[in-house]
Amino acid sequence: MRSLEHARDLTERFFPGLLKSLESIPYAEREARGSQVIGLFRDHGGAGLLVPTEYGGLGADVLDAVSVQRAVGALSPSLAAATAMHHFTVAMLYALAAGPGRLNAAQLELLHEVAPGRRLLASGWAEGRTQQNILVPAVTAARTEGGYLLNGSKKPCSLAHSMDLLTASIAVPAADGTPELALALVPASSPGLSVHHFWDNEVLAAAESDEVRLENVFVAEELVVTTVADDPGRLEDLQTAGFVWFELLISAGYAGAATALVDRVVERERGGPHDRAELALRVEAAFALLAGTARAVRDGLTGEGAVAEVLVARYAAQEALARAADRSLELLGGIDFIRSNENARLAAAVRPLTFHPPGRASAEIPLLKWFAGGPLELS
Repeated sequence: MRSLEHARDLTERFFPGLLKSLESIPYAEREARGSQVIGLFRDHGGAGLLVPTEYGGLGADVLDAVSVQRAVGALSPSLAAATAMHHFTVAMLYALAAGPGRLNAAQLELLHEVAPGRRLLASGWAEGRTQQNILVPAVTAARTEGGYLLNGSKKPCSLAHSMDLLTASIAVPAADGTPELALALVPASSPGLSVHHFWDNEVLAAAESDEVRLENVFVAEELVVTTVADDPGRLEDLQTAGFVWFELLISAGYAGAATALVDRVVERERGGPHDRAELALRVEAAFALLAGTARAVRDGLTGEGAVAEVLVARYAAQEALARAADRSLELLGGIDFIRSNENARLAAAVRPLTFHPPGRASAEIPLLKWFAGGPLELS
């Protein structure tokens, strides 16, 4: 399909040879636990996609990123899911770094090392249970001399085995003793940080989505981003930017998996012309929604408006992609299903989009209130 080829061409310009390297690995190995795909992503400079050029990165924008995610997801849904976590974390942190004085010297030093050092960032923001409040940290922090001791866990946590840095939302005690949101930058080599088996499904098994456990992990105070009196919106801006990027990037990866299935139906001329046209229109419309929202964000859409737009695109795409994947598997036929599990696994890999927060049921009423002119209050 032409749009998928465009995404592949763009990915090749950013990461020459990556897609061919992925294709050289049989699908079953590519998507299995212990796969090489994350290592290939690192080796081809994938860590620097969204890193600004002044930090040594490629300086891609959000529209470029969703196209790259689509191309990667078409070959390895696991890699797209894993790298979405890195990319949205990078976008979130560098957006904060663009504001003068919003990050300190130690935090900026870490950011300067991401692209040149090909360092991968995992996300410790709340996720995993569909109805979970994504704004409530799963990791607590207690003050100690020179910093904080962190306790808690993130499960699942993609890139668990390959990460160089964990970015974790934490609850720190404010001056009045009440908990407030902060962001900790935790080196993966920190004593007390450990990785434990968690993911048992063969679908997306190569994303390294295991449990990251923190037991009295010390993080120096200069590596914790907190709210301060003269910059009260720092963490709120961080959350909003990260949320918007995450929804776009994760959805685009699943769009790639669905597009790959539809592409096979079209190439093999399965079903009738109207069947194939319906499938192509469905996946193209889904990606067009994501790309259109990404373009609006790139061009300046922020805040609640961006959150509302990205959720509309995500839920519409989620429904369209699932239907396209199911119908594609049907049209590819029973013999294809019997002789190989590749297309069945690819179809199954489209479904986990529904499990990423926020769950649709928890967002529908807030979105309805937003459309009617009220505030957007997600939980």
